[in-house]
Amino acid sequence: GHGSALLYSLLHLTGYKLSLSELKKFRKLGSLTPGHPEYGLTPGVEVTTGPLGQGFANGVGMAIAQAHLASEFNTADFEIFNSWIYAIVTDGDLMEGITSEAASLAGHLQLGRIIYLYDNNHITIDGSTAISFTENQGQRFESYRWQVLYVDDAYDIQKINRAISSAKSDPRPSLIICETVIGKGLPTKQGTNKAHGEPPGIEELIGAKKNAGWPTDKDFYIPAGVLQHYRQAISNGDVWDREYRERLLKYKEKYPGKHKELRRRLLGKLPKDILSTLIPYEQDEKGISTRAASGNVINSIAKKLPELIGGSADLTPSTKTWMKDFVSFQKDTPEGRNIHFGIREHAMGAIVNGMAVYGGVIPFGATFLVFSDYMRTPLRLSAMSGYPSIWVFTHDGIGVGEDGRQEPVRPHEPLGLPLEVDLPVLVELLPVGRHAGVEDRVEPVAVVGALAAAYAVIVLLKELRGFAAAAFGLAITSVIVMALAYPAVSLWSKTNGFQPSGGFSLDGTRYLEESSPDETAAARWLASAPDGVLAEAVSPTGGSYSNYARISMLSGLPAVLGWTGHESQWRGGSLEMGTRQPDLERLYCSRDWQEAQEILDRYQIRYIVIGGLERSTYAPGSSSCPSGLQEAKFLTQLRQAFQQGSITIYEYIPESGE
Repeated sequence: GHGSALLYSLLHLTGYKLSLSELKKFRKLGSLTPGHPEYGLTPGVEVTTGPLGQGFANGVGMAIAQAHLASEFNTADFEIFNSWIYAIVTDGDLMEGITSEAASLAGHLQLGRIIYLYDNNHITIDGSTAISFTENQGQRFESYRWQVLYVDDAYDIQKINRAISSAKSDPRPSLIICETVIGKGLPTKQGTNKAHGEPPGIEELIGAKKNAGWPTDKDFYIPAGVLQHYRQAISNGDVWDREYRERLLKYKEKYPGKHKELRRRLLGKLPKDILSTLIPYEQDEKGISTRAASGNVINSIAKKLPELIGGSADLTPSTKTWMKDFVSFQKDTPEGRNIHFGIREHAMGAIVNGMAVYGGVIPFGATFLVFSDYMRTPLRLSAMSGYPSIWVFTHDGIGVGEDGRQEPVRPHEPLGLPLEVDLPVLVELLPVGRHAGVEDRVEPVAVVGALAAAYAVIVLLKELRGFAAAAFGLAITSVIVMALAYPAVSLWSKTNGFQPSGGFSLDGTRYLEESSPDETAAARWLASAPDGVLAEAVSPTGGSYSNYARISMLSGLPAVLGWTGHESQWRGGSLEMGTRQPDLERLYCSRDWQEAQEILDRYQIRYIVIGGLERSTYAPGSSSCPSGLQEAKFLTQLRQAFQQGSITIYEYIPESGE
């Protein structure tokens, strides 16, 4: 976030679709240049980096994914995965605890593809770092088993280049400590905390321009030679992209099996027979703990889903998340699929997010539900940014053992707030049934809550009226507890969409049958769609099943991109499709196939599901999309992509159920 102006400037200069007018709207509501970059909103932004330290740990996750995929797909003659993970990090990043967690794990794993440049300007909002941050950062990272390099003048580009070259030649992750001056060139604010966040003012800007030998009468000025220099990134990228694709073709010829598997993963397809691996559980008197059932399912899926990788924050035996047929991911065994995150919940969350964004893997992180409080920020970011991260939380009841104050106040609500309120767009899947259902989870809470209220009443009566009144109050409140506890449970379960007596089938149809018959046909159809993958779902005009996000998720479909023109409901509230909306609007309203293809590739959209749209809605010349999806040239190119097999189009027609 602290480097967002630099990032946006570079994205514009190097040819991303980020106009100069958007740079002029920096930090303004509705712009593509918010104060902290947001994944999916601004082209070229790879992760959401609002809270300090998240990007640092995301990079560690990317490096883990890179190392794992390289061990699986690289060969002696083909280096398919060889990316370096770069970041610019700040004093604030290094102060946050998550950075210590992530750096410690990265050093242990010797993730040598990480190269971080530390902007050491010695200034925070409060003033000099001397007032709060006086440790030796270099020695600290050396103790983490990182290579530490120093650049005494970060404005000397050759020194930066030499440091990066040294970083690449070392097997350890590297931190390059760069001495910089905040607000360099500002006449009175350079090197002070006043340059940290407040606008410099016209006089300071003019002074800075004079110091840099820049025209003082021009704003947002980019000399033609500068723009031409930076735009070489486009032609260079085209060359490198073409070379890489040619390498992939040769790789396909020599290693067709590996290439087919790699393509499946990068397209987001699941194995065709994946549902056959899932374990059905019938209700019985003995029952099974949900964490044990979860562990069985994880192990069953893992055999057919090689991209499944993850672990827990030092609670593997308790969360039942160890994949028995596979080794752990370590420096010498990067092919391992069990990750020991250590007691680092916060870093685990951000690392999983980084792995999810990198692609090619389906990552998960596990811990006790109460410890999700330690990873609240990456949880929120995964929900708000749409990262396909998976979280496994166990021990979510109030009577789970002898650990006392570690336990949550109420099941699945460690902050007293429902997860769907505190974590928007987080898809929450809870077990429902006789032995692992709503009654078991909520009744004890309702009863304990009522008893707590009764106790308070009794104490109050004792203080005011004596023991006789307290005894009378006990009798009355006992009746109230018995009368209200079960109805409260029933009301809670119904308003949250769960039926205590019902089951939860793997494709979600039983749940939908009990809650909304109108959605059942859609869910069944989507669940049985070829390959079982949904990339984009559109609710029909008139909204016979407006809750398409829930339909698709509960149909076992892993990715959802929502259509901008239709509002959907998620547990009674509006589901914002968030940062994907502008891109989807561009996709469907674009005359430029290259632009559309870029969007399709960015979100790995290979399946388009159109549900019951009025045929005239997006016709040429209509007010809603005058030059969009129905435009002749666009349709011709979309049809070509369909014929080539890179895009598959489905249309669900509610009237016929086909």
